[in-house]
Amino acid sequence: MNKKKRWIAGAAALVLLTGLLAGCGGNGNGNGSSAAKNESASNGGAETAKSPVKLTMWGGVPPESGPQEVIDNWNKEHPDIQIEYVRFVNDDDGNLKLDTAMITGQDVDLFVNYTISQASKRKDSGLALDLSQFTDYNIDEKMGGDAASWKIDGKYYGVPTTKSPFFIAMNKEALDAAGLPVPKDWTWDELREYAKKLKGSNPYGFIQNMEPFVDPIDSVLSQEGYTKADGTSNLDHPLVTKWLETLNTMMKEDKTTPPLGEQLTSKMPVEQVFLSGEVPMLNIGAWLLRSSNNFTDFPRDFTIAFAPVPRLVDSADQYVTRGGLGDYISINAKSKHQAEAWEFLKWYSDGGMAPMAAGGRLPASKDANQDDALNSLLGDKRDTYDLDSLMYVMFDNTTPTYVRSLPQEVMDLRAQEYEKYFLGAQTLDQTIEAMVARHNTFLKQNQ
Repeated sequence: MNKKKRWIAGAAALVLLTGLLAGCGGNGNGNGSSAAKNESASNGGAETAKSPVKLTMWGGVPPESGPQEVIDNWNKEHPDIQIEYVRFVNDDDGNLKLDTAMITGQDVDLFVNYTISQASKRKDSGLALDLSQFTDYNIDEKMGGDAASWKIDGKYYGVPTTKSPFFIAMNKEALDAAGLPVPKDWTWDELREYAKKLKGSNPYGFIQNMEPFVDPIDSVLSQEGYTKADGTSNLDHPLVTKWLETLNTMMKEDKTTPPLGEQLTSKMPVEQVFLSGEVPMLNIGAWLLRSSNNFTDFPRDFTIAFAPVPRLVDSADQYVTRGGLGDYISINAKSKHQAEAWEFLKWYSDGGMAPMAAGGRLPASKDANQDDALNSLLGDKRDTYDLDSLMYVMFDNTTPTYVRSLPQEVMDLRAQEYEKYFLGAQTLDQTIEAMVARHNTFLKQNQ
């Protein structure tokens, strides 16, 4: 059974268990305004012209990190369309909760996709509205060339609303003490040397958030191809081997980064470890700002500098980095208020989302006021950041980007194998062989 069939079967079973199947038939046709009128008529006019339309938006960011302020601003300005924000945790369980809510006809008018694979799955299941019916907002023109990475079968089923940079956060004072500049272009070999020089009396010189942990592989294979010309797995690409060897050496020989087993079993709070000054370099994304601006829970006495994620390829001209745009907001194809949801989504994308910058989410639209967003991003902590390097990774780095689109099954199978390698349970050759074999099996099953 392929991924789509398994997901649909699982969701259907959950619907039956919750006894909500009768609610599945939500109105999935066209214009929200006409749907609202039809509903009003069927209710004997219970919904009058003076009653506000009520929308529900589901997202993964805690309300206090920007979403609630965004919603409050909209609701003050638009008494005729009132929006409620519902937070879901952006993990497997949270995304299943969102999907189930939509399938069972619960109130979901807008929702945020955090990966293209999630958005594609929802489009295939008839849950994401094709936005090409709206002709008053040019997504490509507003968001620039990176927006095209979010097209599904050549169309937009959501609006990519944020800049999504990933970077290496660095303790600027530690760099200065070691005589090291803030890099603007570097390799994983150079990062390894930085980690050695920065470790000093610290437990490690470098730590990683697990979300972007595997990005170096995808930065290569998103360009070279996850499969070869003959259709077989490309997970034995030489640079995949190089990444595995480099990190394993840093873990076991240099002892400059935590052994993966230790990090996973201890559930190491890497943001806290970095912000406490224990480790001077952290691989992470823009959501770090949510914590680094919070001096109550994460007090720090150092300046944070920012460097691009290093490359595995020799030539900078061949390098692409993960990033581009994110927070792909879709309208539920079953929503009764699609027209109103579209009005909100345009407003949100063109600057209404500015308070989201407090959590590291900068608006992607060329028509958004970036000064407002930057003020929200930095607040009164501006002096605690190296602004030159921050502006570089957020705005000025012109390295091409990719959006990870690999099926979750492949993400999982390769993680299971490289974890065995980092844990010492199998050799490098055995790891590559196992990844390739399992990937080939997946490819055959999904032809």
